Amino acid sequence: MSSTAETSGVDLETLNLFEPSVLVDPWDAYQKLRDDAPVFYQEAMNAHVVTRYDLLIHVLRDTETFSSKFDQVLGASGFQFLETATEEQQATFMGKAQEMIVPPPTMLTLDPPEHTNYRSLVNRVFTAGNVRKMEPYIQSVIDETIETFIDNGAIDFMDAFAFPVPLRIIADRLGIPDGKEERDFFYIAATHAAAALRLTPLDYDGALERMQYAIDLQKFLIGIANERRKNPTDDMISILATATFEAEDRPLNDPEIISILNQFLVAGHETTTSTFGWGMLLLCRNPEVQEQLTDKKLVRNFVEETLRLEAPVQGLPRIVTKDTDLGGYKLKAGDALMLRYGAANRDERQFENPDGLNIHRGNSGSQLAFGSGVHHCIGAPLARQELNLGFPSLLARMKNIRLDESHGDPVAEPSIILRNLPELHITFDRR
Repeated sequence: MSSTAETSGVDLETLNLFEPSVLVDPWDAYQKLRDDAPVFYQEAMNAHVVTRYDLLIHVLRDTETFSSKFDQVLGASGFQFLETATEEQQATFMGKAQEMIVPPPTMLTLDPPEHTNYRSLVNRVFTAGNVRKMEPYIQSVIDETIETFIDNGAIDFMDAFAFPVPLRIIADRLGIPDGKEERDFFYIAATHAAAALRLTPLDYDGALERMQYAIDLQKFLIGIANERRKNPTDDMISILATATFEAEDRPLNDPEIISILNQFLVAGHETTTSTFGWGMLLLCRNPEVQEQLTDKKLVRNFVEETLRLEAPVQGLPRIVTKDTDLGGYKLKAGDALMLRYGAANRDERQFENPDGLNIHRGNSGSQLAFGSGVHHCIGAPLARQELNLGFPSLLARMKNIRLDESHGDPVAEPSIILRNLPELHITFDRR
């Protein structure tokens, strides 16, 4: 997709990168933007879209000029339905919203040094060393899950494996009680919480349902935190409930705890779930690779290639703090940027033959699926551990994995921030 001819059908004058059809299949649009308008004003989002790898790296490293205090940009995105709602619906929704604890900015939407103060509280949970210690536990979760479907021969891979494995692991790491009622509620509520970051428009009923789950999840998590203040255990909620915010010599308050936990719900399961799905789809479309992933290094390369080709976080905003230019493009203080990691990961200036899967690629690890710099995803070591253990475990039990054609081609959910597969129906032979 490196020639101009192949992207000639993309017209920059009419391009809306955030139309559902483009979000599902953005690659031609990304190519056109990288070549002809690497910083591009998208009126539909009132944001300047950045698509080229070198420009994204520049923005991610310059936190003084390009701020992560974009919480208001995301916060306003879920309320479009109110424009067409009745007065009664608006009143009901806004009344329900009053029950919410408003999470303050903590890690994702702060800059150093405030960002560092919060991140340091939880860094130790996700260090490479601590994640390595979790390997036997993670392997057991993977093996137990495979055992539930290995005799079936045909499954929805998302429902059978990609969703439950990361969600169970992050639930255990957070410290969610393991009773069936508590876990069932947490799994549903966490799914709603992650879906909010997709910025997919909702109707009134969908928005009200998501709001109610968000309220109930907040009460649920604060209840656990209150218990852990008295009886701490070895989990994330205990760490946050008993932590001291050193910058102000005080314990974390409930809104801060909620804010941090909400971010881990996405970082800890949604991105890993998506990558499992996209990786399995790549295996189905590249069957020769299924028999090649017997070497740990090739497995790691395959995981990095999956992250590169189908970044589970396609992009995040930044706010310009002062007049500047980016690659010769003039920006003013207050301008909003929308960084597109998915576009940068297929930049041929950085990756040779960028649209192809190459498990022998030497620089796959420089992909930006987990961001870069101070905001590099804190859960990346855990996600990689799950993925690097999961794929060889699956291939050790399954062979001749292929798409179940009776369900048609799998299609991405149109989403501005996250990129996921709602369903992935496959068939396989037991090895």
